[in-house]
Amino acid sequence: MTDDFTNEKRRAAEWFRTLRDQIVAAFEGLEDSHDTGPLADAAPGRFEVSETQRSAEDGSDAGGGLMSVMRGGRVFEKVGVNVSEVYGQLGEGAQKAMAARGVPGMESDPSFWASGISLVAHMQNPHCPAVHMNTRMFWTPHAWWFGGGSDLNPCIEYEGDTAHFHAEQRAHLDPHGTDLYPRLKAWADEYFYIPHRNRARGVGGIFMDDQNSGDWEADFALTQDIGRAFLPAYQPLVEKRRVQTWDEADKDAQLVHRGLYAEYNLVYDRGTKFGLATGHDANAVLMSLPPLAKWV
Repeated sequence: MTDDFTNEKRRAAEWFRTLRDQIVAAFEGLEDSHDTGPLADAAPGRFEVSETQRSAEDGSDAGGGLMSVMRGGRVFEKVGVNVSEVYGQLGEGAQKAMAARGVPGMESDPSFWASGISLVAHMQNPHCPAVHMNTRMFWTPHAWWFGGGSDLNPCIEYEGDTAHFHAEQRAHLDPHGTDLYPRLKAWADEYFYIPHRNRARGVGGIFMDDQNSGDWEADFALTQDIGRAFLPAYQPLVEKRRVQTWDEADKDAQLVHRGLYAEYNLVYDRGTKFGLATGHDANAVLMSLPPLAKWV
């Protein structure tokens, strides 16, 4: 294993791009197959894909990514699936934040590399749950780790949907140790909590951060399986709920619930804060925000 993790960085970035391609194809497939129920007579949505670029303070290249956003589909009202690979020097604020988390050596060498995939889906049908998924790898000369997870955010809750989503997470995590799912579920419950509202933003999922067991291959395999769990956990729920009719009250409940999501992402979300603090494309960072929301 090289000191600068060249091969490991390449493999991680390639995996995030592969997962992105699989999800984009599956979501466009959901648009194509929606031929019954509300909005079935509308045109199927398609992702608009654009490259994002990041520049260092001196104007030099500092990485970028691929932003894929679908708006106004017949199933997805707005969904973004972004991948990024960025590098350079952390600014003073980011250095302090990393040092506070226990990352060693930031004062002597604040260089970093990070890659990941970030997904947020806001649905047309209020019966279809919104969802979030993110996995990432972070490297500095002194430390490396993986992080991420996925969580379900329905405005109209169905116990069976919640049970299915969690069962798929457990099935993909158990091969890595049966203690993992309970620990990562509890972590998600804590992380995706909105203190100023005294409630969770959804029905939970799994979450981890600073994952470094000392075995890069094992941690990478775990991160891959967190990503692989996403489509079997989420796609069947969309297929089931997209045909249901809704009324004005359902849509109102959805818009109010989206307000919770916006509040969390703007106030608490670690990825949003990091992306904005390190100068990444603001549109890509804020892709997670819903197209419409409501506060009452």
